[in-house]
Amino acid sequence: MNQDVMEGKWKQMKGEAKAWWGKLTDDDLDRAAGKFEVLAGLLQEKYGYTREAAASEIDKRVTEYEAKLKKNTVPAAK
Repeated sequence: MNQDVMEGKWKQMKGEAKAWWGKLTDDDLDRAAGKFEVLAGLLQEKYGYTREAAASEIDKRVTEYEAKLKKNTVPAAK
């Protein structure tokens, strides 16, 4: 996963992140500010994930988010 993509799209993704990880507060999400390492640390703290599990969860969610965006921007075939 491209961490720069996550940082660049964080404002749009923040609402989704709140739904994905309901234990994270708005303050937590503001503190993360799209920074992969900070978000991973918060997931470890709030959910008890290992570092690897937190990284995997973030990768999975960002990949799904990107796929959803691409699907919604592809013009319909005639």
